[in-house]
Amino acid sequence: MRSRDRLLDFVTDSRHGLAVQKSYFFCGIGGSGMMPLAQIVAAAGHHVAGSDRALDQGRIGPKFEAMRAQGIALFAQDGSGVVSADQIVIASAAIEATVPDIVRATELGCARLSRAELLAELFNAASVSIAVGGTSGKSTVTGMIGWILSEAGRDPTIMNGAVMKDFDSGARVGAGALFVSEVDESDGSIALYRPGVAVLNNVAVDHKSMEELRILFGDFLTRAEACVVNADNAEAVAISPDNAVTFGLTAVADLTAGDIAERPDGVDFKVTDHRSGEALAARLAVPGRHNVSNAMAAIGATMLAGVPMAKAISALASFSGLRRRMDLVGTANGVTVIDDFGHNPDKIAATLTALHAFPGRLLLFFQPHGYGPLKLMSRELADSFIANMKPDDRLIVSDPAYFGGTVDRSIGSDTLVAMVGPQAEHIAQRPEISARLMALARPGDRIVIMGARDDTLSTFAAGLLDTLSAS
Repeated sequence: MRSRDRLLDFVTDSRHGLAVQKSYFFCGIGGSGMMPLAQIVAAAGHHVAGSDRALDQGRIGPKFEAMRAQGIALFAQDGSGVVSADQIVIASAAIEATVPDIVRATELGCARLSRAELLAELFNAASVSIAVGGTSGKSTVTGMIGWILSEAGRDPTIMNGAVMKDFDSGARVGAGALFVSEVDESDGSIALYRPGVAVLNNVAVDHKSMEELRILFGDFLTRAEACVVNADNAEAVAISPDNAVTFGLTAVADLTAGDIAERPDGVDFKVTDHRSGEALAARLAVPGRHNVSNAMAAIGATMLAGVPMAKAISALASFSGLRRRMDLVGTANGVTVIDDFGHNPDKIAATLTALHAFPGRLLLFFQPHGYGPLKLMSRELADSFIANMKPDDRLIVSDPAYFGGTVDRSIGSDTLVAMVGPQAEHIAQRPEISARLMALARPGDRIVIMGARDDTLSTFAAGLLDTLSAS
């Protein structure tokens, strides 16, 4: 392929750092990190096309229809969409060199960037930038920050790895100087970003070892002009600079949340800025103590960007949340179905803790988001389920998500189930899982669909509700 220096031949747009280009082709465009980036590039007036394995497999969901409506051309991942040497090919970390699109791009000599390289170029070119990192909660915090800034009239560009309900998208293109982005540690690409404000929610095992994470997140904070750090997370505190703005629910911090009162549809609390003495009541329309922590991170970040605390709190009251974050699918015959993104130990713990604040047995369906993550953190996943399930809860684990390619499949879901114990069972396929959940469900139960990297989980959740309605 041609050198990345070919990109310098293009004229740069001063607002977003985007090249005035001929064409971008996103290989793996349906990914949670790829799709919003493609939408930002397309919304800025550039020609965008892409391919995805899900299209090859006939899994065409609403997100692909949304991209088509935006004018993004979609192709099977068979090389047919790569047609010109002038295309700049953007490939996710999961794309292998043997994928036909990449083979064809190599033949044509197309310039190539990773998703993270392109996003980092856009982000680093912004005059005011806020990057949100951490093992858990970063998508929600990114959405909260984006919503606060939008309500404050700052018109930000937002790059999120999840669909923000308030914008009905994972991305927003703004005319202001602000760029807000979730940044990813799983592939090490967090090292590419130079944020004005860095937010660190927490540090816990997920895709990498703790040793690697400490280095990545520590360097992330060091590169920032200012940072906001969760004082309730010991690992985050250990790598925090002395001048960090801290927030917490239990720890001593610059910004603290108290008087927390959970509701089924949200949570009330009081925010105190111990630097100024200001204390204000806050109200969220998304449930769970973990969202109080997320809100505190967003308040701290937007205050550094010049938004008064009162205005940030006011905006958060109308924040609608993200899709697949404890999404209520519906209730039928007394059984409620919930769709959730929980896939690592911290996210699972947050979801179960929030749901157990109110009565009702949990029937959990968990799909590990890959064989690699399952092998890395099977013990931690098991410990999270054991610690946060009630005695009457039940857990069904399917085979891990797998969309092709070479991967070590020596550790499967049966290993996780054995670690959890008698409350868990391994059922490989969804038809049998659906039948088992229907057999277990009784009025008052909540069926919770959990997992990542697979849009069909939401379809499965909706199908369960239909089955309940028909029974």
